[in-house]
Amino acid sequence: MPELPEVEAARRAIEEHCVGKRIKRAVVADDGKVIEGISRIEFESSIIGKTIVAALRKGKNMWLRLDSPPFPSFQFGMAGAVYIKGVAVTKYKRSAVKEEDEWPSKYSKLFLELDDGLELSFTDKRRFARVRLLHDPESVPPISQLGPDALLQLVNVDEFADSLSKKKTGIKSLLLDQSYISGIGNWLADEVLYQARVHPLQIAANMSKESCESLHRCIKEVIENALEVGADSNQFPNDWIFHSREKKTGKAYVDGRKIEFITAGGRTSAFVPELQKLSRSQSAKISGEVTSAKMGRKTKRSKKTCVIEQGTDTEDESDSGNDSDREGKKVKGKSNRRKHESSKSHAKKKRKKTLK
Repeated sequence: MPELPEVEAARRAIEEHCVGKRIKRAVVADDGKVIEGISRIEFESSIIGKTIVAALRKGKNMWLRLDSPPFPSFQFGMAGAVYIKGVAVTKYKRSAVKEEDEWPSKYSKLFLELDDGLELSFTDKRRFARVRLLHDPESVPPISQLGPDALLQLVNVDEFADSLSKKKTGIKSLLLDQSYISGIGNWLADEVLYQARVHPLQIAANMSKESCESLHRCIKEVIENALEVGADSNQFPNDWIFHSREKKTGKAYVDGRKIEFITAGGRTSAFVPELQKLSRSQSAKISGEVTSAKMGRKTKRSKKTCVIEQGTDTEDESDSGNDSDREGKKVKGKSNRRKHESSKSHAKKKRKKTLK
C-alpha cells in the first residue's frame, strides 16, 4: 500500500513537471467505486482548461490545486499510483503499470494531457482508491480528520515524548492511527520501530525517554531516506527490515538476525526479537498471558481425551485449566466404566440362575 513516501514522491513529480501547465484534455474512468460523487462527464468538464497551480499532500492523501475550484483529490488506497509519461515517479510492489504496458493503462482512473503534450495518469488496479472533485479538500474527511503529517508537521522530540507518555496503547497501533500522526502505514511503522529498536507491542506510556527520542529520530530518517531514492523500494538501504518483511516465517532475516511476525495494531508486524524487546514489566505480563493461553490449548486437548475415555458424545466439562482436576476426571471415568462392566456381569449371572 502506498504510504507517505510513495505519495510524496508522486506529489514532487507533479510539482516538478506539471505545475504551471494547463489541462488540455481529461479522461475520467466510468468507475463509480473509485470516481466518487460525480459523473465522468461533469468531472472532465470541470477541470479542462484549468491550470495546475500546486500539488499538495497530507498523510497518504494528495490533491491538485487548480487556478479555480473544484480540485481533484486522491486517496491512494491499496494500489493507487501516479504516472507521468516518460518520467519515473514511484515504484512499489503492488503498482499496476510497467514501462512496456499500454498507455494510458487500462487501470487508469484519471488521465490528463497538458498543454505542452505531457501526459499524466492516476491508476488503480485494485479499486480501493478514491478520486473526488472538492472545493476545499482540507475541510472534509478524510483530510480534515488527520493528525499532524509525519514529514511536515512532526512535533519536536519533547512534545512527542510527552504525548506518548499519555497513551496507554501499543506503539505500533498508535503509529497507524492517522488521527494521531498521518502518513505512517504498515511497512513504514515496522521500519521505524525496527530502526529505533522498539517492540511493536510496547505500551507507548511505558517507553523510556531514550526510546521516545530514538523513535522520533527514526520517523524522520526513514521517511527522508525513502524520499532520497524517490520511494523506489528497490533502492532502500540493504539493512532495512522492509526487504524481508514479506518472506515466510523461518526464512526471514535482516543482518543475519531472525525476523518474527506477530499481530500488532490489527496488522501483521515484522520485528526482530533479539533487538526489539519489551520493557521488563510488560514482558512479564505478556509471558503470563502466553502461558495461560498455552494452558488453555492443552486443557482443550485433554478435555477431548477425557470425553473419549468416558465413552460419551458430548463435551460438557468446564475448562478448569487444572491438571489435577483433569486427571481426577480421567480416573473417575475409568471407575465409572468398571462399575458399569461389573453391573453387566452381575446381570448375566442373575439371568443364568433364573434359567436354571
